[in-house]
Amino acid sequence: MKRRTTTVSLCVALLIAAVTTGAAVASGPHGEQSPREAAALTGTAELYRSAGDDITFTFDAHLAAEHHDDPLKATGTFEFSHYLNGKGARAEVDVDCLLTGGDVAVVSGVITDSDLPGAKGKRVGVTVHDLGRHDRLGYSWAATGSPAEGGKLPPCVSSAPFEKVKKGTGDFEVVPWQPRL
Repeated sequence: MKRRTTTVSLCVALLIAAVTTGAAVASGPHGEQSPREAAALTGTAELYRSAGDDITFTFDAHLAAEHHDDPLKATGTFEFSHYLNGKGARAEVDVDCLLTGGDVAVVSGVITDSDLPGAKGKRVGVTVHDLGRHDRLGYSWAATGSPAEGGKLPPCVSSAPFEKVKKGTGDFEVVPWQPRL
């Protein structure tokens, strides 16, 4: 009985250590551990607007461990939409850059599908500040008025996260990038 108790205690201690230190727990086909991805931004939230605008952002952006030193190798997608009184638009974006630091992420990409005239093919960027239940968000078109307007944007450019996420909707998760300096 003592041996089983010791084994169970050891397993629990290892699990707690892995969770609290952020250690990788994924394993490959031969039992080896996979390194955690270099950076990530995931989640969905609605923005708060007093006029009742329906604005939603969804992210699934990742920088694989093997591309740790090159944020331009990020992959994934993000989507956004903005509607008010039945009018508005939506867009789907292929990620081309992801930089994270602490609980802040900047992601950019090129619009691949949209019902906003002139938006397809434009690069846009979004900044997320993951504050738990009080996430914030900013976007590259904050100063231009539309993702379809403005000049050519380089990768990984956005604005400060000035928008508030609607209470109860923010579930953004930022995996911080830790560059080798």
